[in-house]
Amino acid sequence: MTTGTVKKVVSDRGFGFITAEDGKEYFFHRGGLQAPLEFDRLNGGERVAFEIESSPRGPRAVRVTSADAA
Repeated sequence: MTTGTVKKVVSDRGFGFITAEDGKEYFFHRGGLQAPLEFDRLNGGERVAFEIESSPRGPRAVRVTSADAA
């Protein structure tokens, strides 16, 4: 798993961006979050662990969970 920090959350659109420890930025969708994370409670700055998956628009973060839970 890759670790990083939630950079931005666009709550009204249901997505956001994570900056990985290597500096790369990844898109995530609310459907890609796993417990104990709740999209409506994300503000940015949370440490997360995630997997990277290819999509038609480029790599994205999936199976996103709290770095403490990983």
